[in-house]
Amino acid sequence: MWESESDTGGGRDYGNGVLSASKHGLKTDGFEQRGQSWFVATDIPSDFLVQTGDVSFHLHKYPLLSRSGKMNRIIYESREDLNNIVLDDLPGGPEAFELAAKFCYGIAVDLTATNISGLRCAAEYLEMTEDLEEGNLIFKTEAFLSYVVLSSWRDSILVLKSSEKLSPWAENLQIVRRCSESIAWKACANPKGIRWQYTGRPPKVSSPSWNEMKESSPSRNQQVPPDWWFEDVSILRIDHFVRVVTAIKVKGMRYDLIGAAIMHYAAKWLPGLIKEGSSGSDDGTNYSHANDINTSWKAGLHMIVAGKKEDMQTVQAKDQRMIVESLISIIPPQKDSVSCSFLLQLLRMANMLKVAAALVTELEKRVGMQFEQATLADLLIPSYNRSETLYDVDLVQRLLEHFLVQEQTESSSPSRQSFAEVPQRGTNPNAKMRVARLVDSYLTEVSRDRNLSLTKFQVLSEALPDSARTCDDGLYRAVDSYLKAHPTLSEHERKRLCRVMDCQKLSIDACMHAAQNERLPLRVVVQVLFSEQVKISNAIANNSLKETGESHYQPMVSNRKALLEGTPQSFQEGWATAKKDINTLKFELETVKAKYLELQNDFETLQRQVDKITKPKQTSAWTSGWKKLGKLTKMTNLENHDDGPQTPNAEQTKKAPRRWRNSIS
Repeated sequence: MWESESDTGGGRDYGNGVLSASKHGLKTDGFEQRGQSWFVATDIPSDFLVQTGDVSFHLHKYPLLSRSGKMNRIIYESREDLNNIVLDDLPGGPEAFELAAKFCYGIAVDLTATNISGLRCAAEYLEMTEDLEEGNLIFKTEAFLSYVVLSSWRDSILVLKSSEKLSPWAENLQIVRRCSESIAWKACANPKGIRWQYTGRPPKVSSPSWNEMKESSPSRNQQVPPDWWFEDVSILRIDHFVRVVTAIKVKGMRYDLIGAAIMHYAAKWLPGLIKEGSSGSDDGTNYSHANDINTSWKAGLHMIVAGKKEDMQTVQAKDQRMIVESLISIIPPQKDSVSCSFLLQLLRMANMLKVAAALVTELEKRVGMQFEQATLADLLIPSYNRSETLYDVDLVQRLLEHFLVQEQTESSSPSRQSFAEVPQRGTNPNAKMRVARLVDSYLTEVSRDRNLSLTKFQVLSEALPDSARTCDDGLYRAVDSYLKAHPTLSEHERKRLCRVMDCQKLSIDACMHAAQNERLPLRVVVQVLFSEQVKISNAIANNSLKETGESHYQPMVSNRKALLEGTPQSFQEGWATAKKDINTLKFELETVKAKYLELQNDFETLQRQVDKITKPKQTSAWTSGWKKLGKLTKMTNLENHDDGPQTPNAEQTKKAPRRWRNSIS
């Protein structure tokens, strides 16, 4: 509490255009309010009327002239005796002028964090400098700001919050800059050493006393969470929040904490943004803050942000566009500083609010950096640019292109990355596979839109390389969904559509479904059946090779058992699960093999039956031929027996025809 002297000036001295006054006493018991007017409680009638807004102040000239250079200059330049002055542009309004007037009359003025910024700006406006009187209002408000406010966390927040209606005075007097740097310094300090108060919820209107701050400050043994400052900072207006975040970046705050603070702020001030986890507050104040945007932004935002000059429907939409543009500009450049889901939700609002194209492009590149973390629900962004399609397919196409460019850049120049950023997507081969599954799910969803052209579907499905998909079941599902929604496609268009998938990458279930799918072209069905037959043949051949070389695998199995016994329990459980899956696959393979052998036996049986039915007469002709051949052989043997001696070879020759004849008969 600062108290001014209880004496005022009398007499005039017009030197250098400044009206100074000598001191004389003026006793008063204070101010009295009557409706919209203030009166000084004194026996001397007022001779000076000051109009500020809707409030009138009936005062005396000399107490004001003795400490206000602006009052001196107005009266001196008027060349006449003025009794009425209108100060509509006075910063802080009637509240600040009331305190300044009390200070001029020597009435005790209680300075708090809620009124100090307005009073400091009013003192500057009224030119209450040290040239008129030592210890004037500018000096005392500056001392309170420097030694009391800036040393307190809560007071710095309150002063910065109250400065929202004082632009550009608060900016020019460096109140915003000093409070922002003070908040940034305290936010970046070691949480273990925090001795000032933090709330975890919006602070009260009045400034706490020093005793309350001492009692409510965290103890030395109490652990302070790293996000303790999120809630307090999130009550600020967007331009002041940007100043604080910028100062925090300069202080070296971790980028993930800065990103979390940005997400917390967005959840509070953008009602259309989905809250994530602990980003929003639990006290139900999000929408109340969002509804107060119009009232707290009447002073205007003094920050230059690029944007289109299109007229929005409501003032709230303009304010939300300003918030979105500002948040995009302060997101840390490091990957994973904010979640991909948050970036996509911000991108959705940016398209809806028609944010500047440059900022939207920058946001799309940020999404491409971590596109593998996206979900299907985040990608289903409606089309706000009067497109024929329900969802913005072109946007997803651009996001996928940014992902591929970033992937290629990281893989081609890994040396440019710092050591802390090495474990990124470039070293993760599963990123493309996750993106491929995501794109297949997205295509399945948007293919139901009858306005989706075949070209867009084909371009999006073929954007990823072939190595990104080990199985084309998801792509086949999307193709089938597109054929259902577009029954009027020609044969040529259906063939063109089916070229996006590889029949050899379809699973057995997908092949069985495709073989019975009447919507597919006949050529595609034949390719599916052929690829399925090749898979079965290869599986049977591999199984046969495994059975023949089973003896070679015995030592390996024993070694695996020995290694398995020496592994921890967690690894053994994982191996047991994998072994069950392998046994299941073996059983399915044996089942397919048995069915194949059964079909082969049935085929051979049918073939024999067909041979018996179609060739009965040929059997008798062959029999007669064989009989003639037998007689001729017998005669030849008899002639040889008469001519040559009986030798063992002759006996064998003699016995051989008998066995041959018996075998024929």
